[in-house]
This record gives sequence, structure tokens and C-alpha cells, in this order.
Amino acid sequence: MSYDIELIAKVISPIIILLVSALIKHYTERRSKLVSFIGHISSFTLSGENQTLIFTHSIVVRNAGRKSANNVRVGHNFLPPNIQIYPSIKHSIEENPGSCAEIIFPILVPKEQVTISYLYFPPVTWDQVNAYTKSDDGFAKNIDVIPMPQPSKLVIAIVWLLMFIGASFVVYWLIKLLPFLLN
Repeated sequence: MSYDIELIAKVISPIIILLVSALIKHYTERRSKLVSFIGHISSFTLSGENQTLIFTHSIVVRNAGRKSANNVRVGHNFLPPNIQIYPSIKHSIEENPGSCAEIIFPILVPKEQVTISYLYFPPVTWDQVNAYTKSDDGFAKNIDVIPMPQPSKLVIAIVWLLMFIGASFVVYWLIKLLPFLLN
């Protein structure tokens, strides 16, 4: 029996790409995805007779996933006594031996973000304060931030369409060349 490889390739390649992309989307998007980044680092010299030096920095913790992040823990090698959490959400501070501590948020819903600002004095520097960020789903991804505008939904849809067409084209030619490769 003879099969029309051209017809099979045209029909099967988009179906395979659709199934593979649906599986990838299912496994990558239905979980929490914590990201953490440093918002700013500053130092101030207070005017007056003492000329006191003060350091400050902030970190932003964001749940960029589509599932709530439970038991989010922001660990510290040194937790300064002066911190501010914005927006003000439910949290607790768990002291550990030494000056180590964790700020614990019971839950961060999808797309929620929290900014923690620190104020401290020398000899402590910003890199001695924070240790890690994690939740029940694992550690947060620490990212370097470069502010930039986000593309519109139309541009994102066009990019996804072009990727789908390209992937279908590749699978089509793989199916079409399969008989020649097997011989």
C-alpha cells in the first residue's frame, strides 16, 4: 500500500506542534514562579554635626507564575532592625541563631509582588544582608533588572504565530524527508 507522504506531512505537522506546545505550556505555566531582584542600592550622609553614613537597598519578590506561591521565605545573613514591606501584607519574622532571620509570607498570589526596603549602618553593606528567596515550589530566580517597556499583546501574538508556523514547517520537512533518511 502506498502512502502519500506529502498529505501526511501537511496534516500531522501542525497537530504535532500543537500538542507539543500545549504540553510545554501546561508544564511551565501551572506553577508558581518566584523571581527576586534588587530594586535600588543607595548611601546617604546625614547633614549635621555627626555626618552619619546610612545605607539602604530594596529587593522585590514577585510571583510571576499562574499558581499561588506558598510559604515564601526571604532569608537574611543579617536582618537590619529597620525594614519596610510594601504593600503591607501578612508576614512574620523568624529569628535564627546569630543575626540570621527569615521574613515569611504565607502566600503570594499569581502576579503579586512585594518590595522589602532595608535601612542600615556601616560596616554592613547590601551584599551582606540578603541570602536567598524560596517557597514550597523551590528557590526564586534572581534576575538582573534593566527597565524596558513590554511589547503589546498584538506583538506577542504575532511572535507566537510565527514560531508556530516555523515549527510546523520544520516538522513538515522532517516527516517528508523521513522515508529518504530511513532508506
